[in-house]
Amino acid sequence: MSSGMTADAADEPEIPVLPPGEDELPSSDGEPMETNRHRQQMTLLIQSLKRAWAHRHDYFVGGNMFVYFSELQVKHNDFRGPDVFVALDTTDRDRKSWVAWGENGKLPDVVIELLSDRTRHIDRGEKMRIYSRLWRTAQYFLYDPHSHEFEGYHIDPDSGGYVPLEPDERGHLPCRILGLALGLHEGPFEGVTTRWLRWYSEAGELLPTADEDADAEKARADAEKTRADGAHERAARAEQRILELEQQLAAARNPR
Repeated sequence: MSSGMTADAADEPEIPVLPPGEDELPSSDGEPMETNRHRQQMTLLIQSLKRAWAHRHDYFVGGNMFVYFSELQVKHNDFRGPDVFVALDTTDRDRKSWVAWGENGKLPDVVIELLSDRTRHIDRGEKMRIYSRLWRTAQYFLYDPHSHEFEGYHIDPDSGGYVPLEPDERGHLPCRILGLALGLHEGPFEGVTTRWLRWYSEAGELLPTADEDADAEKARADAEKTRADGAHERAARAEQRILELEQQLAAARNPR
């Protein structure tokens, strides 16, 4: 024992150094999405899923958000920020970033990357390797909001790598781990009408946005009003016809 260390100090247990959490780690690289269309597409996917699953509290959906999966990654400043990801069997609390060791080792179950000319080689190369080999993310989807390239993959249990998903009869790619599907839908969002990547139920029903729900409600109200107006007009015509028949019958009974 060195002369500078007392017996009591030597007997004290070593306090483990905890890895940094989401409050200590960087949560943004300060870079915006590739284009406004990319931002809109990310927002559309996140908002529509949250709306459809408003009754659920056992999942988290995030976008353009760092995911930390190893302390070595942190030491190398090797940050990963999927454009959209979904994690099941967790809570829907707010997070600055997703830190795997603060989530009982949990990593995303589904990742969606929005392609661009600058990132597509990374999304189809390095990121695909990390998501399949290290994260073991069950399903991985790629979509270009401008060219509308769309592809999806799931992990092959034998090779451990990704294999392409086959579209169903509607052209949708199944996202079975979420009990949903992804497909293209032509329509408006935030003033832009184009083909958007959208969530669908397994039965093929579109998961609507708030505006689409409001439009559908208005259409139902208009249809109900039309039916009510039509019924009123039919009743009025029937009453007029009855009156005319009564007048004809009275005239027949009392000829001049």
